[in-house]
Amino acid sequence: MERGKIKRKHKGTYSGGGDREGREKNINMAQPEKHYKVFFLAVIALLVAICLAEIPLCHPRHKTAVVKMDEASLTVNNELDAEMVVSWLSDHCYQCVYQPLGVVPAGPGPGLTSSMDFTVGTQHGITLQLNSSPVSLELCTVHYHFWEHGNYSLWVKNLNDSSVVNCSMITDTETVNSYLPIMVAFLLFTGLAILSAIGATVMGLDVVKNLMFRLGNSMETERLINSDLGFPCRTVETATDTILPGPATPSRRLRSLDTFRGLSLVVMVFVNYGGGRYWFFRHESWNGLTVADLVFPWFVFIMGTSISLSVSSALRCGLSRFSLFTKAVWRSVQLFLIGLLIINPNYCQGPLSWDSLRIPGVLQRLAFSYLVVVSLDLCVAWNSLDNLPVDAWWYSAREFLLYWPAWLCVVVLETVWLCLTFLLPVPDCPSGYLGPGGIGDMGQYPNCTGGAAGYVDRWLLGENHIYQTPSSRVIYKSHLPFDPEGVLGSINSVLMAFLGLQAGKILLHYKDQHSSIMARFLIWSLVLGIISAVLTKCSLNEGFIPINKNLWSLSYVTTLACFALLLLVLIYYTVDVKRWWSGAPFYYPGMNSILVYVGHEVLEEYFPFRWRMTDSQSHAEHLTQNLLATSCWVLISFLLYRKNIFWKI
Repeated sequence: MERGKIKRKHKGTYSGGGDREGREKNINMAQPEKHYKVFFLAVIALLVAICLAEIPLCHPRHKTAVVKMDEASLTVNNELDAEMVVSWLSDHCYQCVYQPLGVVPAGPGPGLTSSMDFTVGTQHGITLQLNSSPVSLELCTVHYHFWEHGNYSLWVKNLNDSSVVNCSMITDTETVNSYLPIMVAFLLFTGLAILSAIGATVMGLDVVKNLMFRLGNSMETERLINSDLGFPCRTVETATDTILPGPATPSRRLRSLDTFRGLSLVVMVFVNYGGGRYWFFRHESWNGLTVADLVFPWFVFIMGTSISLSVSSALRCGLSRFSLFTKAVWRSVQLFLIGLLIINPNYCQGPLSWDSLRIPGVLQRLAFSYLVVVSLDLCVAWNSLDNLPVDAWWYSAREFLLYWPAWLCVVVLETVWLCLTFLLPVPDCPSGYLGPGGIGDMGQYPNCTGGAAGYVDRWLLGENHIYQTPSSRVIYKSHLPFDPEGVLGSINSVLMAFLGLQAGKILLHYKDQHSSIMARFLIWSLVLGIISAVLTKCSLNEGFIPINKNLWSLSYVTTLACFALLLLVLIYYTVDVKRWWSGAPFYYPGMNSILVYVGHEVLEEYFPFRWRMTDSQSHAEHLTQNLLATSCWVLISFLLYRKNIFWKI
């Protein structure tokens, strides 16, 4: 978390009187009366120590500040004859105003220094601005990227020319490499993956298979001979029946889809548990992307792909569209209600309070997107794809043109989003405002967080029923509630799911034609990437519609869909085409996604998913805890898979 203002240490005089009395009492109890001289010398020594401890406090010098995670200590030394106002600005804060850090008193005399200690953030680079007080004349600006738990000194002094101010940054102590734990974890898991691949390769060798067969055959024979339950007339099941796999049966379920879903879910669980408290495993404050911003849209995308395959399969089996629609409605209602319970955990302490009940949420958005996309697909899906005319003009683009009514509905929804976002009047805000409010945009619109998206949520749902601590308040100091799973963003989540539905249509129309499937995935990815480049102007903040997870902006959806198709091509090729990878371990959570998601939310605060840490300000301990908690859910999903237990709603 970016912290700029950061704690300031104030001067104080250490008083050791109470401590001295306690020590005197202990000495009196422990020493005989004949040792009163030793006691007298001890009192004198204590008084001298107190005096020596107080002497440095007569000068404006401070001890190093106690810093926490993602913080560093900065001592500003002032040799000027005027006090200074120190302000700061994060590199991650776009068009922001400087924030006050503190005031450093003037030097007590020529050649003497006055100093003040501050705590600064280390997640992003910081620009420090030093102004003289009270005329507010800028003395200098210093840009620096501090490192965690480092001690730094900023010296401000006059050169030979008294009108020229020199500011220089000095590193006093060695810093902590806060990224070392994640590097070690990456190497550890990479090593485990390599060992697993080597083990699978070795077990697949014919020599090893024959050895295992013979070993198993001999063990089975010895068990039957030594067993008291064996009878001469008993029919013995041969080792071949129990060890060798049965004949391969073709499976219509694509492992790559479950692997993709499981990968998204595992990363989602990891970042929800804290991600080792690294900033790139947290949601971006406003515009831009982090790892945490990738996984939810990918989950929505692959949900759309699964909808396409499941609806087509159900229609081929003869189920009516109305029955499928009623099932979809019931499933959406269940998802919505489960989401309400998960994000409002106060039910453990009594009845839910409507006054502070948060309505939007992850499962709620999934429920809405699922219902809309299923409804669209039921309107346009074909009962059979086997009798399409090959010589028709539209046949080469059949996965797209056959479903043009659904695409038309999606275009209408996007038009509604664009009109509401850019044309809806928002009180005290400019039309089409997409900023974070707070100190962003030079502090001109502090109450405009999210523009129309935030306004619609506050108007429809009320301020008490949306997310109270949005990520924008970390950097941009916004104070209005804003929900990243709000109403307007749900329109674009429908688009994300529909793009996943389109990927499913490609899988249906080009079944077993691996080259055609991957080629079309890549073409769609390229088209979506071009759209994203146009919308963003290939920039972070200067585009027509920046990439923004909080708003679920149009460019955010097209960019993440582009990435999703590229990742799906990779997984599809390695898992279903070449069969180089079974999809493990991500395949197992992907087969039980609802259970894993709900379970990790409900049991988050319980052992073994969380425990009291020795050092709560250590990335290493947080990372260890979060990785072990995520691994536990992967293990649970594997055991449930082996027991053939799946939670479906």
